[in-house]
Amino acid sequence: MVVLGANAEQLRAELDPATVQIVHNPSWQEGIASSIRCGLYAFLNEEDPFPELVIFMVCDQPFVSAGLLRELISEHQKTGKAIVASAYENTLGIPALFDKRIFMQLLDLQGDAGAKKIIQKNADQVAAVPFPQGNIDIDTSEEYQELMRSQKPEV
Repeated sequence: MVVLGANAEQLRAELDPATVQIVHNPSWQEGIASSIRCGLYAFLNEEDPFPELVIFMVCDQPFVSAGLLRELISEHQKTGKAIVASAYENTLGIPALFDKRIFMQLLDLQGDAGAKKIIQKNADQVAAVPFPQGNIDIDTSEEYQELMRSQKPEV
């Protein structure tokens, strides 16, 4: 499921609706909390049976991989923790897995408070998976170009 807000039509054109469910967040200007709520409500309303877990991630972390997402799930299965977060630069953040025990807290988020607030509030219920490149995000075309230059192999 992909939640779109600002520039939704431009971004929608880049997505394949056959492979992802696209959800529009009309309250995107409120902040990240509105996108979390919008996505979770859509997921809960579409899924049957009721989902046990969700993973939240953002589109600007280029080093997120399927392997990392599998590690989040595996760590949850091993530890039984309600939250499994990615660990990078002395912090815990997204991508992060939340089990149904945390859904109501996610639905109560407001403003520009994201998942990190829930992770911090529930520190005793959190397991971590190392994601050393989690601090790298791409917000501008200049950052993207720099990343592309840095990823080219030396000749």
